[in-house]
Amino acid sequence: MIWDVAIIGAGPAGMMAAARAAERGKRSLLIEKNREPGAKILLSGGSRCNLAPADGPCGVVEAFGPAGRFLHSALAAFGPRQAVEMFEAEGVPTKVEPNGKIFPASDRAADVRAALMRRVKRAGCVLAPAEPLLDVKRNETTGVFQLTTADRMIESANLVLATGGRSYPSCGTTGDGYRWAAALGHRVVPPRAALVPITSHAAWVTALQGVTLPDVAVEVVDPSEAESPPLAAGRGAMLFAHFGVSGPVVLNVSHAVSGHGRPASLLLRCNLLPAMKEPEFDALLARELAAPGRRRAGTLLDRWLPHRVGLTLLELADVSPEAPLGEFSKARRRRLAQLVRRLDVPVSGTMGFRKAEVTAGGIPLDEVDSRSMRSRIVPNLYFAGELLDLNGPEGGYNFMAAFCTGRLAGDSV
Repeated sequence: MIWDVAIIGAGPAGMMAAARAAERGKRSLLIEKNREPGAKILLSGGSRCNLAPADGPCGVVEAFGPAGRFLHSALAAFGPRQAVEMFEAEGVPTKVEPNGKIFPASDRAADVRAALMRRVKRAGCVLAPAEPLLDVKRNETTGVFQLTTADRMIESANLVLATGGRSYPSCGTTGDGYRWAAALGHRVVPPRAALVPITSHAAWVTALQGVTLPDVAVEVVDPSEAESPPLAAGRGAMLFAHFGVSGPVVLNVSHAVSGHGRPASLLLRCNLLPAMKEPEFDALLARELAAPGRRRAGTLLDRWLPHRVGLTLLELADVSPEAPLGEFSKARRRRLAQLVRRLDVPVSGTMGFRKAEVTAGGIPLDEVDSRSMRSRIVPNLYFAGELLDLNGPEGGYNFMAAFCTGRLAGDSV
């Protein structure tokens, strides 16, 4: 038997492609190496699954930067509104949190996975779990794809590669799709970790473990390229940890670190009070120093920052926390103000694919027709999801890209 379409990978993109193809009457086979589909869905969003952003299609495109244009057709057919409608039709009501993230109302990622699986099964798609592929070839004479497992040869007229990248390899995403795409004739942009915590060996950084700053503006900078713009920039919450730093703003700029040839040469430059203009903060600091009373330096910054952060900044400014505020020189005040607005965290690297939420790199977008997800290189080959060289910020954007590209691939086979 030759299947109309075989879909490799039962993640969000693969399940969307499989369900849509089967709904259109295609004899569809969804092949998954794990015993259970959607393993990565269960880990996402702290096991709550941030399934989409509340943005409209244009907002999603913008979030992906220049590469976002690739998603225009896919999002026009299936955007965040359609995703919400689909899950609610499957019995999974959703909610929009104040930060613009859409979650299942139950806060259960398992409900998202179950909804996708119900759709796959109802459409009549055949699921082949626990069946890792050993090889993928295309018969040049017949054009049929030949997929080899430990037990059988599977033949299919069309093939959708939705294997994911290399993030969270414990879920089975070990980069198999890159190898098969390359063997079929595609280039592969070297994969690298994205949405991943950044590591630092600086003692003062790790000593702040557990401290969260709700609003920080950060830039990834290369000190040897002082005149160049930052490699990445963002604003949001940052968390100090035993390994370095994490939190949404750190994850969103981490691709610039993992993609750099010398990550240990980089700095994460932090403005700890981005909502305040520099002259305003300097004036407030001067006023605080001039206030009457026998106060000590140790509590000087407590009005704006967590106490432990304030003590760390004093240490970096070479100011004793016991120093009387009345003895604070203008030079010391300026140095402290500079640290608040330009605190450089020395970078050693990232936590790699093991802790990365998504993968940057993959199949070059210019080798895929964005109107169909069809390969421009290999007839009847399609791509969807994280395997593409397309990665966005945290906030449900990458799930949305997986859903819409998977849906479009299933509509096109």
